[in-house]
Amino acid sequence: MNIGNLIQLAVSAVAVALLVGMAALMTRGRAAPPLDEAAARRLLAEEFPDDRLESLWLAADGRGGVARAGKWALVLMRIGDGYLARRVVWREAQAAQSRGGRVTIALREPGAPRAVLAFAAWPPPTAKGEAAT
Repeated sequence: MNIGNLIQLAVSAVAVALLVGMAALMTRGRAAPPLDEAAARRLLAEEFPDDRLESLWLAADGRGGVARAGKWALVLMRIGDGYLARRVVWREAQAAQSRGGRVTIALREPGAPRAVLAFAAWPPPTAKGEAAT
């Protein structure tokens, strides 16, 4: 190995060490704040401007919620540092299984196959008597 290769190796090692050090010092992203009713309504209005919300239920841990808009269930769930909003048929959301205080709603998407939300009871008490349209 000649002196040129050794210098190049040393410079590369220093550069990699600097990059690793910078990555360690960078701040991590902050999680999205817990949802309240106003924030949930704002997010749903941005994502689904043509839908009129009939009812809104927030998850117990503030990490998501479900709204009913006609025949649709508008599902919000926290993913990383933001919220994901998807539309599913209300009948399918209403039939979702609840186990251990968690409701799993199938979204049928490769990137988000299901939403898991903390609800003490599902379907929501005000939705039990409603007709599934």
